[in-house]
Amino acid sequence: MGHTPFGYRIESGKAVIDNEATDQIRTLFNSYLSGDSLDTAAKKAGIKSFHAGIGRILQTARYLGDEYYPAIIEPDTYMAVQAERIKRAEKLGRIREPKEEKKVVFPSSFRMNEGTQQYDDPFQQAEYAYSLIESEVQEDGCQ
Repeated sequence: MGHTPFGYRIESGKAVIDNEATDQIRTLFNSYLSGDSLDTAAKKAGIKSFHAGIGRILQTARYLGDEYYPAIIEPDTYMAVQAERIKRAEKLGRIREPKEEKKVVFPSSFRMNEGTQQYDDPFQQAEYAYSLIESEVQEDGCQ
């Protein structure tokens, strides 16, 4: 197993509930649902962690219980917290819709007109040479 989530400890190869931490987790979930910020809810629960760590605790689905971890949080409470997190993020403008990918079309053929001018400055000569290039773009890949 990887990291053991806050609220559990491993005894004889099995995850068991840490009663003190369980009370803190339940207080955290309930305080957050009552309208407290992440930091305020964590302080009320007595959990010392950084902002993102508290957010991860609220997102931990293992608190619902599975074949290895016993349940700490009721499914209704967990789902209400997830809905509240999304609602708050939307209110603060932190939900970003994925941008549409722009189709990139690459030139399929190039032509270059005959150069007639000569410049002493190599950069100016290169700029002139690049200005002579014409490209054709075929969107479907056919010419």
